[in-house]
Amino acid sequence: MRPSQVFLPLVGIVTSVVASPVHHVTETLNHLAAREEADFSCFNASLPNVTIYATGGTIAGSARSADQTTGYTAGAIGVQALIDAVPQLCNISNIRGVQIANVASGSIVPEILLNLTQKIQEDLDSGLTQGVVVTHGTDTLEESAFFLDLTVSSEKPVVVVGAMRPATAISADGPMNLLAAVTLASSEEAEGRGAMIVLNDRIASARYTTKMDANMLDTFSGENGYLGKFLNIQPVFYYPPARPLGHHYFNVSATPAENGLPKVDILYGHQALETGLIQAAIDLGAKGLVTAGVGAGSFPLSGEELQRVYNETGMPIVTSSRVPAGFQQGRTSAIGAGFLSPQAARIQLQLALEVGLEYDEIKEVFEHVKLR
Repeated sequence: MRPSQVFLPLVGIVTSVVASPVHHVTETLNHLAAREEADFSCFNASLPNVTIYATGGTIAGSARSADQTTGYTAGAIGVQALIDAVPQLCNISNIRGVQIANVASGSIVPEILLNLTQKIQEDLDSGLTQGVVVTHGTDTLEESAFFLDLTVSSEKPVVVVGAMRPATAISADGPMNLLAAVTLASSEEAEGRGAMIVLNDRIASARYTTKMDANMLDTFSGENGYLGKFLNIQPVFYYPPARPLGHHYFNVSATPAENGLPKVDILYGHQALETGLIQAAIDLGAKGLVTAGVGAGSFPLSGEELQRVYNETGMPIVTSSRVPAGFQQGRTSAIGAGFLSPQAARIQLQLALEVGLEYDEIKEVFEHVKLR
């Protein structure tokens, strides 16, 4: 298998077939079929095709002993080893592995995310793939999942999965999570739901899910509840397919991955906050700011400074809260994040700046819920 190889774009296939003489059509299609099969770890023409995009994390982690679940090395195992560890995957779908990165999730950068979303979009648009799975470290999994939710335009399932225990642990959760994620990506019932997060037999929406515990298996949850669960590794949904209110698609298909995204920093609210940090972020190149305020989003001792920055620069500032759940309204100097966490608000603001939205358009994207 060649993990780095990707499918030919469907438009290229169609063009080559139309432009070829009749006797070349069969040859072209046969060559394509052979290439497809060679790219898969296992192939059965009656099964759907699923691509696993690997980025590293605990699910690909390795420790010195089987009872070690902290202090391990993340991103130590390649995508093929992950696939080989779960032979049951071949009973569900035709599996193709692509290694995008192999790092701890704290090292995921916009360049990796742009490369990932562009490859996924090409893959899903090709017509050759039923759904995709992204293996990812859990520390920033929610950020990458939300990024994909906002940048992949497809009804097909995009499933982000991780693990809380390394692959070498005596009771590693990665293999079961991966099997569940591929099953979900293979399911037509999973279509039209946006990007989803799978861990510990739960199916969650990428928009409202966050990591709540640094160590426990049942770590991902959100105020807005789960979409469904797995019973005998089969997905069971609670609701029909729907996208969350406020969903906005950002087309970054033409953004060069090496350019990254506009710099947006998060400023954490606390007692005795140093107001100079706001200007320091701007001096370091921030094009937008997100505040993780206290309570309902207030930013201690810094309201006047935020107002000054807005008045002088017109820079978009989004106010969120360090509290795990709640609604954040806008202020004269800041746009309200609504129900988005600071980390999710940062992702959305980066994308809004990248596609060139004006201030009022950014405000509308965030403040879709109108309160009296």
